[in-house]
Amino acid sequence: MIALMRLLIFGGIALAALYLGLSWYFRAAHRERMERDWEAAGRPGNREAYIEEGMAQYERSLRRRLLWLVFILPVTAVAAIIWFTNFN
Repeated sequence: MIALMRLLIFGGIALAALYLGLSWYFRAAHRERMERDWEAAGRPGNREAYIEEGMAQYERSLRRRLLWLVFILPVTAVAAIIWFTNFN
């Protein structure tokens, strides 16, 4: 039972760190891509408003939601392995 608690605690911490790192990386990459697009197109207007609008769209995007698979897939895989090992 203690081993399971250790797995849950340290696994949760590791997955949370991975999620936060990937989230930060994807947001930074998207922001940089928006900045390059704005400069390449020579858009008139406020650069910061353009980037903030693009970041707001990113927050509602499918890519942002799929990042939650960082938690779902490993937990499902471990649960399946435990299930098949113990009950089959």
